[in-house]
Amino acid sequence: MLKAIKSKGSKAQGGSYVIVASRYNALYVNALLSAVRTELQNARAKVRVVRVPGAFEIPAVAARLAEKNSIRNSRSLSAIICLGVIFQGETSHAQHISWGVTHALAQIQVQYKIPVIHGVFLFEKEKHARVRCLGTKHNRGTEAAQTALQMARVMAQVR
Repeated sequence: MLKAIKSKGSKAQGGSYVIVASRYNALYVNALLSAVRTELQNARAKVRVVRVPGAFEIPAVAARLAEKNSIRNSRSLSAIICLGVIFQGETSHAQHISWGVTHALAQIQVQYKIPVIHGVFLFEKEKHARVRCLGTKHNRGTEAAQTALQMARVMAQVR
């Protein structure tokens, strides 16, 4: 059962976040992106957006951003938020893309010790995407931003 998402007016103020968002399935991804931006801007965070062609390309850019952040040793990025929408078709191709992205994003956050928020969704039906991307009650973009803000706080506490 879906839980309604409430904007929390986060206690975390500021921070610097990069959103890596797919251009593919733009209607849905753009709605997620808008929700993320709104939530982060309400928290007075700095936001940068990098667009990539599709979901499969997200990990390459996320890894480059994490690597640059690590090399500088500045830890200037609070988190990387990854957004994409994949629709299940008649073959297993979508599942392979989804699994590959999931595995890669997990590796990036462990390797570079930076929160990488997984907002790349695999939907079987368009109606599910409409509820989770276009609506406000269950918007997964809002949820991704809240997770990023919470993880930034946690990571600051354990440094």
